[in-house]
Amino acid sequence: MNITPPPEKRPMWQTSFHFFTLILILVFANWGAPTDGDTYSVWYHIWANKWLITAGFSVMLMYSLIFILKIKWQWVIGAALVTASSALISFEYVENLKLAPLVPMLVGIAALSFITLFDKQDEDNKAWTLSAWDFAKQIMPLLAVGVITAGFLLGSTHDGVSIAGVIPNEWISSLVGGNSIFSNLFASVVGAFMYFATLTEVPILQGLINAGMGKGPALALLLAGPSLSLPNMLVIRNVMGTQKTIVYIVLVIIMATAAGLIYGGLF
Repeated sequence: MNITPPPEKRPMWQTSFHFFTLILILVFANWGAPTDGDTYSVWYHIWANKWLITAGFSVMLMYSLIFILKIKWQWVIGAALVTASSALISFEYVENLKLAPLVPMLVGIAALSFITLFDKQDEDNKAWTLSAWDFAKQIMPLLAVGVITAGFLLGSTHDGVSIAGVIPNEWISSLVGGNSIFSNLFASVVGAFMYFATLTEVPILQGLINAGMGKGPALALLLAGPSLSLPNMLVIRNVMGTQKTIVYIVLVIIMATAAGLIYGGLF
């Protein structure tokens, strides 16, 4: 039986270009500050110029919106001008430099949502925004719960002031502090058996780092956590069998431990 696949709406390179442009904007807009005293490394220069880099990728997004998603160029230019104006006003009148970038980011998201929701030339643009909104409604409650739980159990750090949590920091430091084989292995095993809801591993990991967790074990936990969980193991065992499941679990733990050791040794 011959099955004719439906014709592609657009070439793969166009879809990839649009997708990776959005990812790069997200990555550089959230680029964290380097360690204290670091004013010469590549990471510092990226952080110091992250908004210029983000603006450059935003220009690429404008190209994608006009020539790939086929949104009216007048709408795209108008949204860009509104976002740029909000950035100038924000950095002029918002005294807190940490909060100032939030204004143009929120305005940019709102402008992008507006021009895609009301676009009449391609229904996929509206469907994309509605799907993103549905996904955000699923994620935000879980993320909020994760932030509150991590702060309560592990504490937090704000503007250089540490707030202790219920779990003593000494416990965290003794188990997953530094970059030893034990700390990375322990983090990998815990991550493999622990169930992380979507994105809750981010605030939990941040709380653990503030409590004394090393960079290597943090990466080991972050790698093993999404790959495995106790419910995941039970499902895999029913499909693959006990021996293959054990091999898969051991490989994940070993690879996560090795990656943590390498990362902790380098950074």
